[in-house]
Amino acid sequence: YPLESRRLGDVYKRQFERRAEIRSGLIYEVIDNSDGWYSSPVATGSRSMMNIIFHLPDETLENKFIEEATALDLINLKGHRSVGGVRTSLYNAMPIESAEILSNFMKDFLESNG
Repeated sequence: YPLESRRLGDVYKRQFERRAEIRSGLIYEVIDNSDGWYSSPVATGSRSMMNIIFHLPDETLENKFIEEATALDLINLKGHRSVGGVRTSLYNAMPIESAEILSNFMKDFLESNG
């Protein structure tokens, strides 16, 4: 590939990485500032910017969270059947605004149910 194409590719790659950091940071910030109400089974240094897994204090609250989120078109949040919890996928095509909506929902849900 010509040098200009590689440079342009590097620019796009950095933009995608920065957007992924912003999206995941919005969610991890809520988890980390919830005094353990939202908990992540993944060590801080091993966290994914794309797939975020977290738990609420109990399964009843997790089901309520998923139900209320789904009513707001925040979909496909149910965790894997073997581990439960909540799993959000923040793929590259997801706008930062969508992560902000989920982050705000998480804060509101904590305030209403915590």
